Amino acid sequence: MTSKIAAGARIPLCHPADRERLSRLPWLVLAFVFVVAIMLRQVLPLNTDVSWLLTIGERVLDGQRLYVDIVEINPPMAVLAYLPGVALARALGMDPKYVIDAQILLLAAASLLVTWRILLISSILDSVRWVSLAIWATVVLTILPMQVFGQREHIATLTFLPALAVYALRSNREPLPFWAVLTAGIGCGITFAFKPFFAVPVILCIVLTAVRAHSWRVLIAPENVIAGGLVTAFSCYTYISYPEYFTIIYPLVRDTYLSWSMPASIVILNSATLIWAIAVISIVLRRREEKLDSATLATLLASLGFAVSFFLQRRGWAYHSYPMVATVLLAMAYVMTGVADVRSGSRRLDVASMAVLAATFVTGSLWFNATVYIGPIEEAVAGLKPNPRILMLSGEAAIGHPLVRTLHGAWVSRQENLWIREFVRLTRENNRIDAQ
Repeated sequence: MTSKIAAGARIPLCHPADRERLSRLPWLVLAFVFVVAIMLRQVLPLNTDVSWLLTIGERVLDGQRLYVDIVEINPPMAVLAYLPGVALARALGMDPKYVIDAQILLLAAASLLVTWRILLISSILDSVRWVSLAIWATVVLTILPMQVFGQREHIATLTFLPALAVYALRSNREPLPFWAVLTAGIGCGITFAFKPFFAVPVILCIVLTAVRAHSWRVLIAPENVIAGGLVTAFSCYTYISYPEYFTIIYPLVRDTYLSWSMPASIVILNSATLIWAIAVISIVLRRREEKLDSATLATLLASLGFAVSFFLQRRGWAYHSYPMVATVLLAMAYVMTGVADVRSGSRRLDVASMAVLAATFVTGSLWFNATVYIGPIEEAVAGLKPNPRILMLSGEAAIGHPLVRTLHGAWVSRQENLWIREFVRLTRENNRIDAQ
């Protein structure tokens, strides 16, 4: 009897319809996409929040205590995610920005490679045109983020993709190797550790696997146990190592940041919601005569979960929406270009599909490229003295970051901006305050 290992070794690399993958052209295209992504990192400024988190990392390495000497509203995972890159940059004598950019691009490449290898295990998904899908996925993960590149939501999306592939196979009751289960569990745990809101896509994908596999035992599949154990361990570590977050910071966050929301029109009626709606409608229309396979269903449900988390955060900020936009664009491309047995029945429909993909990508790029105009502040500060020491008395974080890093200055404040003042102002503008 042929062993599973031997059978796995004979997994076809892709559907015969994709013979072009054997040529060098697809690899050259993928390399070109990464080159464009690298060039964009040199042109686009560092994200405001990422810039501040790098500054925190440098201060932590200098011996300052998070939530004591440094005031930060996010849980420790937001800082710890960048700390290895900051430490490596210091050891190499480099600007942390370049190390973090390189790490994110390497993470994107690794995430795509691992996800692809997991999907290749499936005998049910062997009719996928991987070349076109791989190119599109690389564009979505490296170029689409624009100004939100390197944000926590960007990293969380990259770490979640292998788990998404495992959930797709698990729902078909297909065997999975240990390395795939371990990678999925760790990636899923990291994603969840960034924000509690990310529990929604994880739960939806787990429920999908149980329903399609007709077995509730899937709920305690190894990858879920690993993810749950990782989140539990990290939560305990946070409580023990950073008690000030729970005793000092979180009460302030609860009473200021979490007490207000942007108007519903801003949270719901935006480019992210438009892209998501167009993509879902396109998927339904394209596959209206056929059932959606496990990969499409898992990705769609994950996107729905990320959409719910986006709306639950009640801000309508672009970077909050990246996971929902990225995953739904991957699902749409999979249906429109990846599934080899799709029968469009019309050349016009094929052209329309490409037009929709292009339109949603352009719209998404513009959405994620939005910035806060702060005027000629950088030139004015740069003209004062080299390596200035900067303090900002404003609630707008974009004024000081990444300005201080661009000018190789020193940030002398304990916090990113006057966030308590800013959140109280927003609360008064958008909500009623109970005097009691």
